[in-house]
Amino acid sequence: MLTNERHDFILKLLEEKQTIKIQDIVELTAASESTIRRDLTELENRQKLERVFGGAVLPGRNLAEPSVADKSAQNLQEKINLAKFASGFVQHGDSVFLDAGTTTFQMIPFLTEKDLVVVTNGLTLVEALNEQGITTYLTGGMIKPRTGALVGAQTIQSLKNYRFDICFLGVNGFHPDYGYTTPDPEEAAVKKMASSLARKTYVLADHSKSNKVSFAKIMDLEEATLVVDELSADTFEILEKKTTVKVGKA
Repeated sequence: MLTNERHDFILKLLEEKQTIKIQDIVELTAASESTIRRDLTELENRQKLERVFGGAVLPGRNLAEPSVADKSAQNLQEKINLAKFASGFVQHGDSVFLDAGTTTFQMIPFLTEKDLVVVTNGLTLVEALNEQGITTYLTGGMIKPRTGALVGAQTIQSLKNYRFDICFLGVNGFHPDYGYTTPDPEEAAVKKMASSLARKTYVLADHSKSNKVSFAKIMDLEEATLVVDELSADTFEILEKKTTVKVGKA
């Protein structure tokens, strides 16, 4: 394969997968690792990709953060099915943290008969929780206009007042090597703190988040149970070596 053909192949593969590993490119192109490293360096210099440890990601994409409206419209039925499935992990009388995600929002109608206490940093969740008669505490903090999430030092301090039976988090991507990620470091810190205060943490992510990498790492895969609507057999096998994976369509 000629150099320009390899470059085109690498960029096409990256567009499909969002993140690629050097070893995968080596196997697919039959080129040496040193050759692929030179290819990635050249493509990075041309601003076609960004190098990360062991591979590459699309340039600038890992900082992009869609709005609540954008995220709510994406894979809606998958999110509803996933939310219903995840609600089955909640026990009667639990104290629950629901973060400011669109999939966690979809859990609310399935939690009404469980006599819960919910803490959330999501402004978009509060009205629905109140309408369902669920006892709810809202953290303090700075409001993020794009996501309706409360973040910052006040949010972290507020969370320290609680301990949770169970914690549900949304993410922008999950990856076997790079863990759970989200575009905003402040939101990542809130998710990490909430998880540290819970006996059990579940990360809810539809299949479109698989192998995606955003700017800010929340935690490693093994620090939470991954709940996903569907996965290929190969991806499931890889992820199951890192953490507990729950796959289900309610």
